[in-house]
Amino acid sequence: MNKQTLAEDNIFSPALDKIGHFHEETLAEVMSTVSENKIVVVGMRLNPFVRKAKKLLESKDLDFKYLEYGGYMNDWKKRLAIKLWSGWPSYPQVFIDGKLVGGYSELESHLKQS
Repeated sequence: MNKQTLAEDNIFSPALDKIGHFHEETLAEVMSTVSENKIVVVGMRLNPFVRKAKKLLESKDLDFKYLEYGGYMNDWKKRLAIKLWSGWPSYPQVFIDGKLVGGYSELESHLKQS
């Protein structure tokens, strides 16, 4: 992957410390859930693509764990931390066998190939 990120030696240490601890409890919850469950959907209230992903998994009788972090008006910093960690820019974020599949469209394609 060729994702551009700022090199750590170009960040002052107080900022680097803040970056390293940005909503670390939220990230710990997501990482733990992803490692302990075959399928995980990370989402937010009122997002139609989150609902579609959950409905698709349910229609296939696939068990999954759902983590919800607020809606459009709250918990945006937690969702930002998750986006920064995963590199995926939107919700839902779907993980299968510990790997990020992507969002709803990518999940749909993945399930068709399986």
